[in-house]
Amino acid sequence: MSLIRALGKDLESRSDDSLRALFAARPDLISPAVPDFSALAARASSRVSVQRALERLNRPQMQVLETLHLCTNTDTEHSASAAGLRKMISGATVATVEQILAGLQEMALVHRAAPPHGTPASASRQHYYLPVGCLKDVVGLYPAGLGRSYTELVRLQPAFAQRAVQLVSELHHSGAAIQDATTPMEAALALQHWTSSPEALKGILAGAPERTTALLGRFRNWAMGAVPQAQRKASVTTEGSDVGPIDWLLARGLLVPLDAAHVELPHSVGLSLRGGVIIDDFALSPPVPELGWTTAMLRRNAAMSAISETLRLVGELLHAVREQPLVTLRSGGVGVRETRRLAELLRVEQARVGLLLELCGLAGLIRLDVDSSSWVQPPELEWLGLPRQEQWLWLVNAWLASERVPSMVGQPVNGAQGLPAGHRTAAGSTIVPLSAEPQRPDAPVIRKRILEILHELTTEAAAQDGAAPVLDAAAVLQRAEWAQPRMARRFSSLIRGVLAEAELLGLVGSGALTQLGSAFAEDSPDAALAILGEHLPAALNHVLLQADLTAVAPGYLAPELTEKLLVMADAEGQGPATIYRFTDSSIRRALDSGYDAPGLLDFLREHSATAVPQPLQYLVEDTASRHGRVRVGQSASFIQSEDEATLLELLSGPKAAGLGLVRIAPTVLISTAPPRQAAQVLRSLGLSPAVEGAEDPAIRLRRNPVPQESLRPVYTPPRSAPADEDVAAQLAVLRQAGAAVVRPPGGDHAGEVATQLGLEILQRAIRLKQRISMNVVDSLGNANLEVVVPLSVSGGRVRVFDPAKETERVLSIHRIIDVEAAEELRQ
Repeated sequence: MSLIRALGKDLESRSDDSLRALFAARPDLISPAVPDFSALAARASSRVSVQRALERLNRPQMQVLETLHLCTNTDTEHSASAAGLRKMISGATVATVEQILAGLQEMALVHRAAPPHGTPASASRQHYYLPVGCLKDVVGLYPAGLGRSYTELVRLQPAFAQRAVQLVSELHHSGAAIQDATTPMEAALALQHWTSSPEALKGILAGAPERTTALLGRFRNWAMGAVPQAQRKASVTTEGSDVGPIDWLLARGLLVPLDAAHVELPHSVGLSLRGGVIIDDFALSPPVPELGWTTAMLRRNAAMSAISETLRLVGELLHAVREQPLVTLRSGGVGVRETRRLAELLRVEQARVGLLLELCGLAGLIRLDVDSSSWVQPPELEWLGLPRQEQWLWLVNAWLASERVPSMVGQPVNGAQGLPAGHRTAAGSTIVPLSAEPQRPDAPVIRKRILEILHELTTEAAAQDGAAPVLDAAAVLQRAEWAQPRMARRFSSLIRGVLAEAELLGLVGSGALTQLGSAFAEDSPDAALAILGEHLPAALNHVLLQADLTAVAPGYLAPELTEKLLVMADAEGQGPATIYRFTDSSIRRALDSGYDAPGLLDFLREHSATAVPQPLQYLVEDTASRHGRVRVGQSASFIQSEDEATLLELLSGPKAAGLGLVRIAPTVLISTAPPRQAAQVLRSLGLSPAVEGAEDPAIRLRRNPVPQESLRPVYTPPRSAPADEDVAAQLAVLRQAGAAVVRPPGGDHAGEVATQLGLEILQRAIRLKQRISMNVVDSLGNANLEVVVPLSVSGGRVRVFDPAKETERVLSIHRIIDVEAAEELRQ
């Protein structure tokens, strides 16, 4: 019987509460909604959906599921019970395995099945299970870390098939207790029987060279390994007393070469090494990491200091970008020269500049201007005027929701996660800030899950005296590998960077999760904002002016004060106690921006805890007295006419306001618009200007972004379950559909059900080498019924063997409108 049909019947018999639990565990099953239980079973059996479901399983659940996969055969419907699986899982009980199987059944990853043929009546009263049909494709070649059987290796590895008969013959003649063979399949069965028990393998390894046991121990969790010259000829008849462990194992078939550089440990050998069980490290409880400790005060002080410093540096970075936009590389991103310039301005290392640039970019504080190909600060940026705790919340929300990974900046491009080999940036072989490379679609989910794991470990290890556990990447990764082993590789590639970024934002302090981080782990941003408002020191609104023409900040200054000080003085030093030095050039910069001498002095008196020193007052007044004797402005074109009345009308009229006109002589106006653009506006006003010079005739209009009410990011936690109203609507549709029977493809029930059923029949026929009957549409639209043997299916095509014509063909799957097993037709 089809596994999809069986699963459809199982789902139809469930209660509404059971279906709600299923949709909560696998929300993709009703996104979009399905019309009936047939479509629900087909979607639950699809490869993508099963893969997503496996990513939610913890290690004990995955171990039981992989053991069920290895102990059953979905093609022959050979099922297994909890009692049978317990024998292959060391340290488990029947009740534990039965409970896990029931949970997997609730997730529609397994379903009840009939006992295998010949099961005694006493054992037939137990519950027997089969996994979903596509589980074999999802778990991969090495379920539970065990390799393939000798028979599979002989069938799939032609080089080993040619060598297997000679290898067995040499072993037989050398006195090994192995049966001689004349065909590759007989040799595979002989090797399988020779290594089928721990006792037999122990006897084989008794004469092995030193370090052989240690070498085999490296295959404990994975069946494939890298070996130089793996296909070299090793023979028991020619080996000497100094033979190495690899040659010794290759000569006896205990390692099978896959190619020139890799070998595989066969299934029976791996099983015997584990003592005859599939799982030898079963545990229901997660491992407890070894943790260090820090005090709550140190954790809070470290977090508050990191937040204050980050906000200060972001403010200075935005000021620097506004003064001079960041020029991008032709390949995208900000190059080394620009980051070095910013590092000198901010007085920090270049690596930190990269993190800050990425943080500002993902938060929308700087944006790429497509006209100038440079990163600029958006006009009227709301962030600059917010209180410091709201500035912090803006950054954290943007970081949690972003698919960019700031910590990838500076990593080698060829070694970066998910990037194609050989890809290089214009700056060399490392990822540059604000380029396209630091992109990971799963980053929001990974960040949230890491915060949750930190919260779990912190809660479990909570001490009575208020001490907080120090959680490093190894401790978090250990828990992640137990909680979600299928996502362990994703965690390992991002976890160190996420922890560094969380420390930059104060979610981690002194190596421990802070109260702010716990609040976000529990989806309580308002609580985090309240905590920060209570503990973050208030920003200072004054400085200490000194006679050496400097102003000393006695702490973290308000963003508005910092921004104005950077206009009139040059910052020196690092940290909160920044020194601002006044010079001729810095005072001129302030005068150029619109200040005058009285305004500057009034500002300094207002924000200084001390009187304005006389040297500083003399510097401001002397520089102002010499400022403005020669004025420099900017213009892109000029308009000259002897008709002064016309020029006055243009200057005062609203229609030419966009040209930025300024009168510099009775008959001359200057404009900020290019000549061609200015001429076009004048022509629209009824004038007939003549354009002089050989300027490029193209008119370039600057794109002005449409102002928005607020650019503040809002973080929405990744949805782990569908909305209640969506579940209720789906249940109503399913119950209204009534008793739905899954039908084979080709009838009036098309779509997902037809596709999944067709693939199930094809893949089963490929594994069993059975014939199928297909309705194939030719180029003229005619349907032809053909009986063929499918050989492989991939990339939307199926390769088949036609027994009648004794030829192989490749057919497009979209031309197949119906497929059935030929054996079923004869019944």
